[in-house]
Amino acid sequence: MTNDQAPKSSNKQDLVFTRLFDAPVERVWRAWTDPEQVMSWWGPNGFTCPLARMDFRVGGKSLVCMRAPKQFGGQDMHSTWTYTKIVPLREFEYLHHFADKDGNRVEPAQQGLPPDMPAEVRNLVTFQSAGDNQTEITVTEFDWPVGHMMEMSRMGMEQCLDKMAATFLKG
Repeated sequence: MTNDQAPKSSNKQDLVFTRLFDAPVERVWRAWTDPEQVMSWWGPNGFTCPLARMDFRVGGKSLVCMRAPKQFGGQDMHSTWTYTKIVPLREFEYLHHFADKDGNRVEPAQQGLPPDMPAEVRNLVTFQSAGDNQTEITVTEFDWPVGHMMEMSRMGMEQCLDKMAATFLKG
């Protein structure tokens, strides 16, 4: 068993994403904590982020909105990130919940999502300088029920990180 998988008998798995960005740690950190920057990359390809209200402190709750493209219905899906740990420029941990437009927690089914979508996902984002103005980050989404929604989350985060990488190329 690798460190990125829960035992098979639990039918849950951690999703782990590691990326090397061409930007210093401070800049990659801001990509996660500055509202304007979050709005430039949050959401898979074709989706936009029209809202990011960041309350980046332990106990703080950020509200982000992911807007689907018109061909997928154009709906807004809101989420909150409640921060449980912050070590500046090294790591932060947050709990992801679906929410209404005011940031009140809602069950995934209320957003039209299937039963294998967890109501809460713990996330850990770590940052490490890789020299030459590069930063390696690792994003871990813990305890996903193995299934379709886990794979959709995997694809979505990979696309979000691709979009983030593109923001660093713009200068």
